[in-house]
Amino acid sequence: MITPGRVEIAGAGLAGLTVAATLAQRGWSVRVHERGPELREIGAGIVLWGNALRSLAHIGAYDAVVAEAERVDNAQLMDHRHRVIQRDWLQSGEMFIAVRRQLHRAIADAALKSGVEVVTNSLVTGANPDGTLYLADGSSVSADLVIGADGVNSVVRNSLDLGLQVRNLRDGCGRHLIPRTADDPVNGTFEEWHGGRRFGLLPASPELTYIFLCCPESDVEGIQQQPFNRETWLRDYPQYRSQLERIPDVPEGRWAPFYDVTTSGWHKGRAAIIGDAAHAMSPNLGQAAAVAMTNGVALGQALSRWDVPTALDRWEESERPIAKRVQRYSRIYGRMGTGWPQPLLDARSALVWSLAASKTVQRRINFANEYEPSLAG
Repeated sequence: MITPGRVEIAGAGLAGLTVAATLAQRGWSVRVHERGPELREIGAGIVLWGNALRSLAHIGAYDAVVAEAERVDNAQLMDHRHRVIQRDWLQSGEMFIAVRRQLHRAIADAALKSGVEVVTNSLVTGANPDGTLYLADGSSVSADLVIGADGVNSVVRNSLDLGLQVRNLRDGCGRHLIPRTADDPVNGTFEEWHGGRRFGLLPASPELTYIFLCCPESDVEGIQQQPFNRETWLRDYPQYRSQLERIPDVPEGRWAPFYDVTTSGWHKGRAAIIGDAAHAMSPNLGQAAAVAMTNGVALGQALSRWDVPTALDRWEESERPIAKRVQRYSRIYGRMGTGWPQPLLDARSALVWSLAASKTVQRRINFANEYEPSLAG
């Protein structure tokens, strides 16, 4: 029987709070350090596949999330000629679209109810493999385990010398929430590719619809989303005028680039990294947060079975290949969507249609949806 100890976590995002709730529910004493003055998330939507939903169920947040989310029963991808080239090909089992803030609040509530202590205005500046977190005020805290869930530019990862590369993919997205009207889809999503631009329309709650506008960073007009260059998107997507006109002139959302993070490992001594700090990826497959949350559950399983050093070894050995594989497929998907040669768009449509028709390809790309960690023994 492994005796739970104390853990200090840098970062109160989806990954940090999921692992915090998981460990607290397994008897650990958990404190989370949040650099901001309050717990908050970006105003955007998020796809929740089966692995994310199972992670939410594991920490007791499933009901709270799906009560405000939208179940998706059909999803379509269309090409530049408005032809459907994918229909539900990556969907199996439950799938919901949620508002990120509502998801974040539900996970935070589960963590707090489990006894997690959250300290705001607490900026972490680094970590030591001996289980020490260093804070900006000059103090430090020690624990049996410290975790860096502090994002793409993780200071915990960098101080542990675990980072190999933070790669700007030269591709990105603006994410916007708009008031929902009768013009918007119900229980269904639409994505349309027009050259290197991608438009997504997803119902996220009874009151809100989520829109994503993706394009390469070289698309000077396309990246102008704060203030919003509405006319350039209307030229390519006039059929979505109703939705595009509901995006404010100066929206909360802005165009931001996607990154891939590669590391030499996920832990050193009694310090570990999780989420974007360990495996940031483009959100093209809707799996970035889901993989991070699943990794948090897996870490809790491992720490209930083995001592900290052994648990971290087994956890990384089990979960890191999953994250790397999803990261790779997401990067390929993004290259097809934004980097394909313009004269060959019909060839892209034919390729995507043929891939979507293959059950084998579907299973390979969407394997993470069905994955469930099994480190508890």
